Amino acid sequence: MLGKVKGEMLMESSVKQMHAFFDPSSVAVVGATKKINKAGHVIFKNFAENKRRGIFKGEIYPVNPREDSILGSKCYPSITKIPEKLELVVIVVPAKHVTDIMVDAASKKVKAAVIISSGFSEIGKHELENQIKTIAHKAGIRVLGPNCLGVYDSKTGVDMLFLPETRILTTGDEVVATPRPMPGNMAIVTQSGAFGVAALDYLTGWQIGVSKFVSFGNKCDVNEAEMLHYLLYDKKTKVILLYVEDIKSGREFLEAAEKVTKEKPIVALKSGRTEAGARAAASHTGAMAGSDRIYDAVFAQTGILRAKDMEEFFDVGKALTMQPPATGSNVGIITDAGGPGIMAVDECELKGLDVKRFSEETIQKFEKLKKEGKLPKFATNLNPVDLTGSVTSEMFELATEILFEDSEIHGIILLGLHHTPALQEDFIDRVAKVASKYYKPIVACDIGETEMALHTRYKFDKLSIPAYFSPEDSARAMNALVRYGLYLKKNSCLTEYIERFLKDKRKTAVYPKKILTSTESPSFS
Repeated sequence: MLGKVKGEMLMESSVKQMHAFFDPSSVAVVGATKKINKAGHVIFKNFAENKRRGIFKGEIYPVNPREDSILGSKCYPSITKIPEKLELVVIVVPAKHVTDIMVDAASKKVKAAVIISSGFSEIGKHELENQIKTIAHKAGIRVLGPNCLGVYDSKTGVDMLFLPETRILTTGDEVVATPRPMPGNMAIVTQSGAFGVAALDYLTGWQIGVSKFVSFGNKCDVNEAEMLHYLLYDKKTKVILLYVEDIKSGREFLEAAEKVTKEKPIVALKSGRTEAGARAAASHTGAMAGSDRIYDAVFAQTGILRAKDMEEFFDVGKALTMQPPATGSNVGIITDAGGPGIMAVDECELKGLDVKRFSEETIQKFEKLKKEGKLPKFATNLNPVDLTGSVTSEMFELATEILFEDSEIHGIILLGLHHTPALQEDFIDRVAKVASKYYKPIVACDIGETEMALHTRYKFDKLSIPAYFSPEDSARAMNALVRYGLYLKKNSCLTEYIERFLKDKRKTAVYPKKILTSTESPSFS
């Protein structure tokens, strides 16, 4: 028992030290420069701008022996010449100088260092990387990198991305190139910096917020397991997206992942699945990829949801951010177009979800609406519910309410194709209003790239109903909600998770409006 408590205290101390990466009281950028096209300039400018805006609260120090000042801040020849205490060092200089800077960091007693510089184990220079690791270990400095993009925190203003937000075209026009996403609840943890930045671009385009972004690079010190454990305690992070090419500390990763997934979902994209892909990963970050089947087993054991490609990676993350997990595998489908409905059914079945015939009670509810003239007499209602091209906003509202009331249905896929003539855009608000009364997950789909299709999906998203381009994407998103729900149920923490999820969502004043009381709990039938 004493050993367990001691271990937890050590872990808590480690988490506190990791905090220096995300909210340092002071930071030095070694390699800061006035040359606007250099990484050191962009990174220091990020900190300076965020401090000017009142977002970054810490002190900033540019370090460069060839400069007197940068962007109005006094420049120091080395970090040892900075008179104040220093918590974080960002290193953006050629690899051959990094060892000396780490020695200075050790004498300065900094807590953490982020090495943006490349030229280490990824090109075979293992000895140089080991020297840095030894210095850091002896001094108690935690290190991210080398060969990484560092950290972005939407709340604290820490921004080490050396890629400028805008770019000037040859025409003279200025366009957004590397956008910084709005604050949100999704954290991105990535071994590949370039993929991570592309992810930020993707999520910004979707207007989905990000809590934290972490790029590991070669992982000479801090690894996935430690970062996952840190994010477990981060109140701003609700979902973790993890891109990896290899995992070095297998046992440590297993223990951390099993602990985290009972509180927060992790979606993983593991590249290097083929022999050629593994070879490319080795040349990229020095990664030594193991058998892909081993990774499949590890992810399944720990409750990590593995995405097969980039699109599914983001689709699943979006679903888990916006909707609670399902309490079972029975899916009900509502559509206004027969073909897409069948496509959704096929994908659900291929993923192992159940699209069963509705109960007799639910079928009779639909039949009653047909007799009353509220649904088309020729509408099918066995599962899927096909409201046909005669659909109206009210029909979608009524059909959605019936499926939410059916305790045998655990999740709903709504295919609201906007092309039908009688359907008005208010069907989105009507469906969202119904959904706000329940804790059952719902995902939506509208096919197309016209303004109306984009508007439909955007509005669903804004009302916390994740919307997708295709029926298959919607089915895959629902599959993730079901798989995560079954994992939580197996580990006896589903009810607690749903209650916490609904409580958090209530704060947004969008979804949902009802919280489970102590006497209420989800039906796990």
